[in-house]
Amino acid sequence: MSNLHGTFVWYELMTTDMKAAEDFYRGVIGWAARDSGVPDVSYTLFTMGERPVGGVMMLPESAREAGARPGWLGYVAVEDVDASAAKVMEAGGTVHRAPGDIPGVGRFAFVGDPQGAVFALFRGIGEAPPPVAPGTPGHAGWHELYAADWPTTFNFYAALFGWVKADAIDMGPMGTYQLIARGGEGGGSAFGGMMTKPDTVPVPFWNYYFNVEAIDSAVVRVIAGGGQIINGPYQVPGGSWIIQGLDPQGAMFSLVAPRR
Repeated sequence: MSNLHGTFVWYELMTTDMKAAEDFYRGVIGWAARDSGVPDVSYTLFTMGERPVGGVMMLPESAREAGARPGWLGYVAVEDVDASAAKVMEAGGTVHRAPGDIPGVGRFAFVGDPQGAVFALFRGIGEAPPPVAPGTPGHAGWHELYAADWPTTFNFYAALFGWVKADAIDMGPMGTYQLIARGGEGGGSAFGGMMTKPDTVPVPFWNYYFNVEAIDSAVVRVIAGGGQIINGPYQVPGGSWIIQGLDPQGAMFSLVAPRR
C-alpha cells in the first residue's frame, strides 16, 4: 500500500435510483455493471472490461433527511485509516463515518476537510490492481477540488497525503488553478487541481472526471440518457476537451476526452 498512499483508488455514486443511474452511466461512459455479491448489501459495481472502477448505492434516507443530495465520492488510499482519520480531526476536519471494515475488501472512513469537502479514506486488503495508462476510457482522468480558499486547504491535503504543487494556471478573474501531484516515492505528473470556488458554488466539493474517447459524441449520449450539460464543451490547457453535467438524479459528473 505504501506506493498508493495519497492516490484516488475508488469512486462511489450515492443516488436515489440505482437502476436508473446504472442505465445512464452504462450508456454514457460504456461501463458494464454487476452486483457486488456482498450479502445483505445492495451495491452495484461499475466495470470496464473485467476491472471494477466504481460503485453505486442508495443515498441513505437519513442523509437525505439531513439535506444530502446524490453525488460522487472519491476514496483515497492511506497506510492507516484510523490514524489518517485522527489527523483529519486534529486539522479541523470532520469524521462523518468512523473507521470501519468492509469484510473481504478493506477499511474505510468518510471524512470532510476543514472547509467541508467530503471524501473517503481507504486501505484495501490484498494486492492492488496494476495501474492503467493515463486517458484510458472508462477510468477516472482528473480530480478537481472547489475549495473555499484553495491555499489553506492545499496545506491540509499536503500534510495528510503528502501532495505537492505542480504548475499553477492563471485564470484571470477566477484566480489561480493549482495543479496537484503526489510527492515522494511513487509520485508523478499532476492528477488533479484545486481552485477557490466561485461565489455561485454554494459549498466546497470534489468533482471527478471520467475518460471518454470523444467529447461531442459523449454530449449526445448524456442528453439522450436524460442528463444535462451544465458547462462545456471546453478545451483546457494541454488540449483535452471537457464537459460538466448532471445525471438524471442530479449528481454532478464530468467527462474528459483527448478530442472533440
